[in-house]
Amino acid sequence: MMYPEPMIAPMREELTRLGVQELRTAAEVAEVLGNAKGSALVVVNSVCGCSARNARPAVAAALRHTVTPDHLYTVFAGQDEDATKAARAFFTGYPPSSPAIALLKDGQIVRMLERHQIESRTAADIAQDLVDAFDRHCVAGATR
Repeated sequence: MMYPEPMIAPMREELTRLGVQELRTAAEVAEVLGNAKGSALVVVNSVCGCSARNARPAVAAALRHTVTPDHLYTVFAGQDEDATKAARAFFTGYPPSSPAIALLKDGQIVRMLERHQIESRTAADIAQDLVDAFDRHCVAGATR
């Protein structure tokens, strides 16, 4: 279901104000993820309550950690359908899920948090999962 853009703009901004680059087309996804070097966080944003309650706040908290991914991206499920489908093509072995949070390294998925790992947990617990993944797969002091 497509929601009016004014309704979802604050949900988009919750991530973009953190420096997360929004990918709105399949071409944008192909350009950045198809040529990815280093680490990249990809957030599949959505309107659902668990995005607001758990996923977006978890991403915000995790990005305050001293080690973060080189690149930060987001697609919006149910709104930017082609971009979301293109991003999900990089999530090999995982069914479509929204929200979802993927960490890729050189274009390969190294950590995936699916909806069922997001909706039933606190933002703090999800953020800790992300921080652990950042420590394991990202380079300290990397610049975005």
